[in-house]
Amino acid sequence: MKDLYRKVTKMEQKQGENAEVLQERYELVLERIKEIGAEGMGHPALDAYFRKTAAFLQKLSDYYAFVDQGHMRDAQLEQLQTWNHDLYEDILPEHYGESWGNPAYGTAQMDEKWGQLLAYVYKTLRDGIVPAAQGDLEDVLVRMELLVEIYSTCVGTWQEEQQLPPYETIQQIVYWHNSDYSDIRAEKSIREMACPEGNPAVEIIMEADLEDVRYLYRYGLYVTENELEIARFLCTLPQETIDIMADTYTEGYRIGFEVTGKDLSIKKTVDLYYHIGFERMLRKAVGNFALLGLKPVVRDVNLEGAKPNRQYSYDHKNDHGLFWDKALMQRKLEVMKTAYERYKQELRGYAGPAVVEIFGEEPFTPESKPQAVKLSPEQQKLWVEYNAKVMELYTQYIPMPERSFTIIAFPVPEIGEDFRKIFEDTIKVNTLDYMKYRQIQQCLIDALDQADHVEIKGMNGNVTDLSVNLWKLQNPEKETIFVFFVADVNIPVGEVFTSPVLEGTSGVLHVSKVFLNGLEYKNLSITFRDGMITDYGCGNFPDAEEGRRYIKENVLFHRDTLPIGEFAIGTNTTAYVMARKWGIENKMPILIAEKTGPHFAVGDTCYTHAEDVIVYNPDGKEIVARENEKSRLRDTAPAEAYFNCHTDITLPFDELGELTAVKKDGTRIPIIAKGRFVLPGSEALNEPLEQA
Repeated sequence: MKDLYRKVTKMEQKQGENAEVLQERYELVLERIKEIGAEGMGHPALDAYFRKTAAFLQKLSDYYAFVDQGHMRDAQLEQLQTWNHDLYEDILPEHYGESWGNPAYGTAQMDEKWGQLLAYVYKTLRDGIVPAAQGDLEDVLVRMELLVEIYSTCVGTWQEEQQLPPYETIQQIVYWHNSDYSDIRAEKSIREMACPEGNPAVEIIMEADLEDVRYLYRYGLYVTENELEIARFLCTLPQETIDIMADTYTEGYRIGFEVTGKDLSIKKTVDLYYHIGFERMLRKAVGNFALLGLKPVVRDVNLEGAKPNRQYSYDHKNDHGLFWDKALMQRKLEVMKTAYERYKQELRGYAGPAVVEIFGEEPFTPESKPQAVKLSPEQQKLWVEYNAKVMELYTQYIPMPERSFTIIAFPVPEIGEDFRKIFEDTIKVNTLDYMKYRQIQQCLIDALDQADHVEIKGMNGNVTDLSVNLWKLQNPEKETIFVFFVADVNIPVGEVFTSPVLEGTSGVLHVSKVFLNGLEYKNLSITFRDGMITDYGCGNFPDAEEGRRYIKENVLFHRDTLPIGEFAIGTNTTAYVMARKWGIENKMPILIAEKTGPHFAVGDTCYTHAEDVIVYNPDGKEIVARENEKSRLRDTAPAEAYFNCHTDITLPFDELGELTAVKKDGTRIPIIAKGRFVLPGSEALNEPLEQA
């Protein structure tokens, strides 16, 4: 009967299931879940698991009804806070040690395979909170049906054979759940990106009473005092300040199209990424975008609330290793292509993302748990291949030469008692006089364009010793190697950057402490030979091999090596001083941190998928260093050309002993010495450093 039920369900979906049928299915599965809570199969650990998961789903059902009946808008703040806490309580750090969402706990109750699988299923159920907040009955329903199918299989086998079903039987249920519903989830994801109509987040931005912080709970995301305080704080700011914040953000987006010669007039939608609490700024920004002819879209994956437990997220980041294989990969790619094809006309109007990042959260160093799922070597290769093909699809339907982006960052109250002053300083950093930086950065580029290579050496315990080989100009009067950013796609100003030549780029990059993608690295060391990573390590763990695994998983993303995709000199010494002034170096986002010293990116170049688009600096010179030996393979071997990652690693000024441009004849042009700019025309960059 169970298998028949699944087949009928899929048939109905293919025919276009109506709300009445969905409601009928929902009522049936909810009734069964209530029974699970009252039953017991006689296996202590599984009985406890099913009681816990059934109780959560009943709570989720109550929450869905609460939303469906319109109570999110009229409930008291205290009631909304209670709902929010109760839904997330089980995975909060203080409860995580005994949570079925923790693979270490599940493994202790069962065994490794069962513990990992049950933790994954529990997380899958918990991921229904946001859909419930959005009134998405189908998304909630299929998660409930997953638990019922697993429970029914376990109970049936136990009653008949007094033993659990084989692990593989339950694993296959999970596998087919992921496969069966891939089309629904792919369609939703692409629709959210293509179609501005009926977007719940946009409705909140534009219609909610932003002085009433209850609106924050309408997202279904975890809300802490951090989100409440930032929303309240923005409401205290004068409209002039809000306008400055929003105008800087949207003008950067517009300039990004202008300086790259892309036609913004043919675009229809802008993709908003943001942390909840910034809606007042975003409301103004949406108005600005409307003047540019753009309507906002917001995808679920681009919304951020508070992180209930970063260790929980880290523990589950490789969960797809429980079922990932080539057939599932192909299935996901097929349904994704179908969804792209369905919305291909709308997607031609997609202009690209506009991102509001936050910083100031407490640094996080994860525990690498042996009980967490690990990808096998074969799965690692398949995952790399999958992400490459996903990007190929993306660029097929949204050509990179036709889109742009912008990113801006602001602190949140968690940064400390000086939050308001740091926020004021951040606005100043984000709105620095770009014309001043334009002149200085042109001096830097004029010097660097003469170089054969650049030598970088550390000081004060930093052992960096790196030679970066540069593109060779054929026509210096009309060509340039380096690009400079003012305040467009990457806010704030400023940096000059290039794509290095891989051959001849060799040496060691070292930094005492750095945060990459939200994770801390102590004494990070990366060795390059001919532009490719040959060795790496960090001091995060007593076991050096554990440190290597940490880097391979989170910087190399399961690859054996990556190229150096970017060499840059950050020129925003004001931002550098701001970080030192407030003691927030470990909390700065890479968006700002990369502007506070020389930095090196591992992975793709900054021109990925747009190498053939001719671009110019403001002085009219063509930027010719748009590829390297890897991206040059894009037409003949695209799988070898791109890596779909780009991680910036910044060398701070107080660890920088020397940065020197070296001509072909050996003539040396000092750019930075002992942490200070020494190139004539760049000395003004030292003023903030001297005043610190």
